[in-house]
Amino acid sequence: MKRAAVAVAVLAAGGFLGACGVNADVTPTGNATGLGAGARPVSATKGDSRCASTDLSLSVGTPKKHDDVSGQLDVPLTFKNISAHTCALYGVPDVSLIGPDDPNGTTYQLIGTDNGVQHNDVEPGMTATATVTVLQPGGDSVGSMGSKTWTPTKVQATPPGQQQALTAAWPSSVAVLRQDSATHPGTFVNGILADPA
Repeated sequence: MKRAAVAVAVLAAGGFLGACGVNADVTPTGNATGLGAGARPVSATKGDSRCASTDLSLSVGTPKKHDDVSGQLDVPLTFKNISAHTCALYGVPDVSLIGPDDPNGTTYQLIGTDNGVQHNDVEPGMTATATVTVLQPGGDSVGSMGSKTWTPTKVQATPPGQQQALTAAWPSSVAVLRQDSATHPGTFVNGILADPA
């Protein structure tokens, strides 16, 4: 009689669990990494090491208007892989503008905004670009320490994870309003984006 009662109890418990939707035989399916809608998984095995400064050349592209109201320009800094191997180039480069004497000095170290790609492999001969958003002086605008109009002569950009800077000529038509002491300056460098093939 005890065995029959135990068997009934086990069957009843099984029925209760089944009614609750618990199924011990269910195998998880789909993406278990917690990626949200529209997220792209990043490969877990990235074989390519970061691009060294010696793997790259630097050039400055044609400035374009950032938008219609801010008084800013976007100046592209293009890194070209001149090596014989594929390397990874992503993150925010360390960028300084170098120019004539100014109350703030001859070097303007830019703040970076990490809004680029998470990972980017650059094949030999291919490029990737970080844009410098530049606030130009206008009207009676005055920058840090009374600086008014300052035009850099060159740009130095150090690829992410590297120590050696690459140098290129800065466009002579692009003046910069110096905001060295500002928390959120109008001139800053954006993260690296992959260039279209």
